[in-house]
Amino acid sequence: MKQIIFALTAVIITSCNGQEKQFSQDVKSQKLIDQAGAEIAFDSILKKHKGKTVLIEVWASWCGDCVKAMPMLKETQAANPEVDYIFISMDKTAEKWKEGIAKHDLKGEHYWTADGMKGAFGKSIELDWIPRYIILDKNGDVVIYRAIEKDFEKINATLKSKTSEK
Repeated sequence: MKQIIFALTAVIITSCNGQEKQFSQDVKSQKLIDQAGAEIAFDSILKKHKGKTVLIEVWASWCGDCVKAMPMLKETQAANPEVDYIFISMDKTAEKWKEGIAKHDLKGEHYWTADGMKGAFGKSIELDWIPRYIILDKNGDVVIYRAIEKDFEKINATLKSKTSEK
């Protein structure tokens, strides 16, 4: 009986922790806009980084917490140059998005979703706060699905462990 209770508890905890292993087909099919103005499916973006550890930041130039976290993000980038960085903006206009990239000198690949946090992409990843950080390992598996600006210690430790794996 104790084993059954333990097993059920483990299943409940695992299913409630908000951690995804793979992006759903709904997320993968979402269209984002690249800096040239072309639409690209999120799945196509992910395929470009196959075999690499990836940090995705969902952000916006109007977001105070996003701006406040930029120095920590830049420290993370300096400490983890072998990681690929993808930025997905929730800005209200492409102009504000591009101004934010330049203003904050963000290094990595940049994409924009025109419908913001409450739009299709935001809903598909259950976006409730920005900045939001997602880490993918070299197999494309999600190892952190929901991290925020206060989680940089965890983010850095995860990146170190994933980039050192063969």
